[in-house]
Amino acid sequence: MSMPSAINELEIGVSLSEAVLCLQDEALDAELNRIASAIFNDANAAFKRGLHDPGQMPDAIHCAATAESYYVLSGKMGRINQADIQKLNILAALTARLFSRRALLDKQYQASAQAQLQQTQILDQIHESVITMDLAGFIISWNRGAEKLFGYDAHEVIGKNILFLYDDEDHDDLKLYDSFLEQGGREMEVRRKKKSGEVFWASLNLSPLCDSHGMPIGIIGYLSDITARKAAEDKINYLAYYDALTNLPNRSLFKQLVDNALLQSQRNNTSAAIIFIDLNRFKLINDTLGHEIGNELLRQVSSRFLTTLRENDIVARLGSDEFAIALLDINQHFHASLVVQKLLHALENAFVVEGHELRVGASIGLSVFPQDGAGADILLQKADIAMVKAKRSAGNVSGSFLFYSDNMNQSIAGRLYLESAMRKALENQEFYLVYQPKVDLASGKIIGVEALLRWHHPEKGYISPVEFIPVAEETGLILQIDEWVLETACAQAKAWQDSGIAPFRIAVNVSAREFTNNLPVRVKEALQHHQISPQWLELEITEGMLMHSSESVIAIMEQITAQDVVLALDDFGTGYSSLSYLKRFPIETLKIDRSFIQSIPTDPNDCAIASAIILMAKQLHHKVIAEGVETREQLDFLIKAGCDEVQGYLYSKPVSPEQIISLLDKNFHTEI
Repeated sequence: MSMPSAINELEIGVSLSEAVLCLQDEALDAELNRIASAIFNDANAAFKRGLHDPGQMPDAIHCAATAESYYVLSGKMGRINQADIQKLNILAALTARLFSRRALLDKQYQASAQAQLQQTQILDQIHESVITMDLAGFIISWNRGAEKLFGYDAHEVIGKNILFLYDDEDHDDLKLYDSFLEQGGREMEVRRKKKSGEVFWASLNLSPLCDSHGMPIGIIGYLSDITARKAAEDKINYLAYYDALTNLPNRSLFKQLVDNALLQSQRNNTSAAIIFIDLNRFKLINDTLGHEIGNELLRQVSSRFLTTLRENDIVARLGSDEFAIALLDINQHFHASLVVQKLLHALENAFVVEGHELRVGASIGLSVFPQDGAGADILLQKADIAMVKAKRSAGNVSGSFLFYSDNMNQSIAGRLYLESAMRKALENQEFYLVYQPKVDLASGKIIGVEALLRWHHPEKGYISPVEFIPVAEETGLILQIDEWVLETACAQAKAWQDSGIAPFRIAVNVSAREFTNNLPVRVKEALQHHQISPQWLELEITEGMLMHSSESVIAIMEQITAQDVVLALDDFGTGYSSLSYLKRFPIETLKIDRSFIQSIPTDPNDCAIASAIILMAKQLHHKVIAEGVETREQLDFLIKAGCDEVQGYLYSKPVSPEQIISLLDKNFHTEI
């Protein structure tokens, strides 16, 4: 019988190799039986397991394949030729070699599997997520850390491409793999997606995975969840650049945004405007109703501003009740004026906060790019200067606005000079007091004086209180000045008392800043320090300060009057007093402001106001004093109206302490 053709031999070799290398147990035996039957065209040709013992089958031809397997040819007894024996030997030899190769591969596989198991066990002990991929990004291994981090088991991801874990915005990472392989590693912060769909921030460290020859065969990635850290960083960044109350940019971010926008305006040759806003009456509301209501009011104000402006305008809260707005790409000044008017109009309707209807206005200053400056700092500074000027010149609380001009700078410089000079004046005793008599209309005698502050500068000479008192109030120096005035007036009372003069009231003006819970203590200490009777002292408070917080103001006033110190209400008629509160104030005297006295008796309106104040005071059992009396006609009107006391140049200008002594015994009825 001839050997099979080369094609048949190749087919048999392939089938035999596939069977030995790929099949096991019964399946392997069945396939080898089939191959043997096919080779010899004999169903009795077979592959057997066990020790080769020719004596068991004396009528068959046997050929060992391995120590524990053999081929047997029995169906051709008497017809087996030399070619069959040769084919049987070849088949057995080839099978033996294939079994030997399989044993070697099994040994190598077991060693590899053991190594892989050890590697997997090591990786599973690492808390970080460790993922290995081939060079195309297909996942090769996935440790327990990755299972915990992503929520996928290993069998769910191995063989998949890493891209399915990416957030939609993070598909650029794979472009960097080539550089990772060249440089030996790379670290970055990325967004990844969990099985649940949750997107999180991770720190990713990628390194190349190389073979024994140093050639890259894959990539190993180490990931750790940094979502909490990123959230903390975002919070810190937010606090650094945004106002937590209104969610608007703060001063720092506003300057950055404006500077960037101004570069674009410069390239486009367009103008821009900076608006500086200070709310009117906010401090009064905040102090009276509390910070929670004040905060909600600020939130509502910012919301109204945002709805009034364009999307590309920049709005910021600078602090307290101050806001800034950058108007970009404006053509002319009147465009900025129109926006400011819209902002003021947005504040007209009352704000409703916890049942309170609150109204605020605004003082607004504007500066314009490029004529007023090229950067956010200088433009904001000049808009602030204009705002201060607008606030001083405002005729009402609803609001006003002004554009910056150079003469404003000169005014600010002058005020800064006054502030510095006043500090030196306190140190160098440049301030002094003069005293203007208060005359009782019934007796014509002096019954008290008002202590008036004066300043003689060593270089500039006399400086009017009209110039320096407002600056002192703005800078807070008024507290030191008020303290000096109280101490000096009490010291003068002590001097008069020691000279044998009977007590009369020395009226001392108290600023709004000084009218706090500490004032009664300071008054008591001053009286005790100078050892004078409370009959020497009278405190004049302005009508406006009483509206800051009526209940607390009444408590302070009652502590003062409990010391037998008299209170007078100065400048009556110029503020916003509520008559329902006025009847509760422990005040002895109402002082009619000079603005209502100057035009009487020629102006019927002023006459009516003065008469009404006097009549009301009488009904409330208050004394009435009119200041600024300069003519006999004014005096006659006040006497007929029932005024109790007068003060003014008709009787005496403010004079020195020595001159007051000479006026005490004077009867002014005979002099006028």
